Order: sequence, then C-alpha cells, then structure tokens
Amino acid sequence: MEKLTRKYGLITAICMVVGTVIGSGVFFKAQNVLAATGGNMPLGIAAWAITGLIMIICSAQFAVMATKYEKVSGIVDYAEATCGKTYAYYTAWFMVNLYYPGMTSVLAWVSARYFGVILGWTMTSAEVMLLAGFFLIMSYAINALSPKLAGKFQISATVIKLIPITLMAIVGSIVGLMNGTLSQNFTTVVSEAVGGTSGGLFAAVVATVFAYEGWIVATSINAELKNPKKNLPLALIFGSLIVVAAYILYYIGVAGGATNEVLIKEGATTAFSNIFGTVGGTLLNICIVISCLGTLNGLMVGVTRGMYALAARGEGPKPHMFAQIDKTSNMATNSSVWGLFISAAWLLYFYGANLADGGWFGLFNFDSSELPIVTIYAMYIPMFIMWMIKEKELGVFKRFVLPSFASIACAFMVFAAVYAHGITPYNTAKANGTFSFPVLFYLIIFAVFMGIAFFFSPTFKRMRGKDTAKPESSGTEE
Repeated sequence: MEKLTRKYGLITAICMVVGTVIGSGVFFKAQNVLAATGGNMPLGIAAWAITGLIMIICSAQFAVMATKYEKVSGIVDYAEATCGKTYAYYTAWFMVNLYYPGMTSVLAWVSARYFGVILGWTMTSAEVMLLAGFFLIMSYAINALSPKLAGKFQISATVIKLIPITLMAIVGSIVGLMNGTLSQNFTTVVSEAVGGTSGGLFAAVVATVFAYEGWIVATSINAELKNPKKNLPLALIFGSLIVVAAYILYYIGVAGGATNEVLIKEGATTAFSNIFGTVGGTLLNICIVISCLGTLNGLMVGVTRGMYALAARGEGPKPHMFAQIDKTSNMATNSSVWGLFISAAWLLYFYGANLADGGWFGLFNFDSSELPIVTIYAMYIPMFIMWMIKEKELGVFKRFVLPSFASIACAFMVFAAVYAHGITPYNTAKANGTFSFPVLFYLIIFAVFMGIAFFFSPTFKRMRGKDTAKPESSGTEE
C-alpha cells in the first residue's frame, strides 16, 4: 500500500509558513493599503497589525488542533474532527477548486508582473501573461516530479525573499529619518480615506489579507511532516510571528523611500530605486521575483495535494484515480494534474475579470485574490464553535478563550470584506449610473461550485447506491 512518506522537518515547515505568506502581497498590496487609507500611515500600520493579530490568533488555534488531529491534510482533518465528514468534504472541495487555485493563479501573474517590471513590460501585456503561464507550469513540475526539490527551493526562496524586506525595513527607515520623508509621511494625509476612517481601515484590512494569507497551506503537508504533532504547531506560531514583524517593519521602511503621494501612484518599486539606485533597485526587484516564486511554490504544494485529500477519504470524483501515488516521486500525480488545470482556469478568469479592459464577465467580475480568502475565514468559525462543544477534557483557555477570540477575529474579517468590497465598488458604480456588488456575485459563483460538489459527495453516492469506501492506496501513517 503506497503512502506519502515523512520527508519534511521543522525548518521546512517554518519556511512553508513564512515562505508561502511572504511573497507578492507585501510588495504590491502596500500600495493598495496606502490608497485605501488616503496615505494615512498610522491607519495603514493599524491595518497590517490587525490582520497580523488575526493570523496569529487563528494559527494558534490551529496549532492546538494540530496537537490532537493528524491524518492526511490538516485543515480538512480539523473540519472532519470538529464538524463531521460532510462539512470536511465541502471544505476540501472549496480549498481544491476555489481557494488554492485562486491564490496560486494570482501569484503566477504577480511573479510575471515583477519580472516584467525589470524588462519594461506592462502588467497586462501578452508577455506577462505568457510568463505567468510558464511560471505556473514550472511550479507544478517541481512539485509533481520532485517534492524534496520543492521543499529545498522553499527554504532557499524564503531566505532570499527576506533580503529586500530586511534591507528596506532597516535602510529605508534610516534614510527616511535622515531626509525627513518618514516623518512627513506619518504626519501628512494625501486624501480622505475611502468611506471615511472606518471605511478606509476596513478596506486596508481586506487588502492586507492577501499578503498574510497562505499559512494554512503548511497544514497540507501534515502527512509528510516528521513528528507533525510537535513540528506543525511550532511552525505555525513561529512562522506567523516572523511574518507580522517583517510586514510592519517593511511598510514603515517603504515610507522612507518616497512620499505617500508617489507611493500611491507608482508603488514600492519607486522607493527601492530611490534608496538603492537603479542597479540596486533592479537587484532587489530580482529578489522580489524569487520571493513571489517561493510563495507560488508553497501554494502549489496545497494545489497539487488537493484532490488527494478528498480521494484519500473515498470522496470526490474518481477517488481511486486521484488517490494514486507515483512510486518514484512519492507524489499524487493525478491530483497534481488537476491542480495545474484548475489553477490555469482561474488565471484566465483573473485576467478577464481584473486586468482586461471593461472585464469579460460583467457583473461576475470580482477580485479572486481576496474574496475566496475571506470565505475560508467564515468556514473556520463552525470548526472553532464545535471545538468548544466537543473538547471537554481541555482547560478553559484552550477550550473556550482561544477559539472564542479566533471566531471573533474571523467574523471581523468577513464583515470587513463585505463592507469594503461593497462600499468602494458601489460608490464607483453609482457615479457611473450602474449597479455593482462583487460580494453578492462572488457568493453566486461560490454557491455554483458547492452545488457541483454535491454531485460528487458521499450523500449523493449513497443516494445512488455507490460504495464510498476509501481507496486502498490512500493510507497514511498515523
């Protein structure tokens, strides 16, 4: 019986958290945060801190869960243990077909976008989109053919991606203090925040959520992690703390490289060039590309294992096919192919909905880099509630306090997303005499995907009298 072997240690797991989270988001979402807050630096820092705190609280709760539950794929295991097999099935389906591929496709484009900056390409050019497709295939190939190589690349990329962040945090802050730019940015507001102070804060929080997301991907290698009940919680906690500190310090450092008005218009690359010169800025941009590719690699880890997590439970379409493990690479090959296909489909959607002139999908244009992420926070809440009901042997803090704070944090994220994505597009649409509410139409797409999931669910199979037993090849070490 073929199994996924224990091949990753604590360092790889920490790099999975840090490397998957720190990538493109901190570089291009910093501009979004400044725009949402009207260049209000303290409000922007508050947004980074709030989302970081939410990440730490949720990762701490999942760290506690990781000490009790260990099976095939962390988040799906936790959903099954707390809310039952049906809820776990739909959670896994969402992760496989919306969450992982939606984020992965955006990371492929962002990696190509920053590479294109070096060559003078525009972010919507054909060259950038072709390169995005190449990066997607390359990341798939590394993970599908050599999981160990993918793990080593993750460690290397994590080290490299910390270079521009560390340099900007330190050098940018020093330069900004010496030339007065930093103090000017902290005391000067470019314009009123979108929707006022509270609206700007919510919009900024939602912008930062993409930059912080990805840490949950580390739980997807649960079955391949050495001593997971010890190493996974440590990776989640230490990785989260490193990320939050790096983001806030970087955001402050960028403010030392250019005025807020310039940063809102041109982005952080201008700050790099101003501080480190043209050559230095180009070298640091290369580090940013590697950083993005490291995040893409980390997300591809989750994408390639998505259908396997379903098939290992005898669920989803053709579980015996998707549960097959290649004897040479020890990788779920068929699951990997599906991950590449669905990611490519979402890359096409992202271009059509967010980059093409006018959008291809009319009312169904939405930001696939943000809304699916917020959905997963909503799906965490029932897990935390059921944890409080079921885990009677735990102390008060682990059973009630921590999951309560985690539930409140997730509810805040959902509210912030609905508010931010509602007020900004609505104001723009109102000025144009049209109607737009992306959250509503995203939820329609979400409902369609979940409806499709029903026809491959254990419930539907039982209704048709089909066997839902687990495939023999799907065992994992307990």
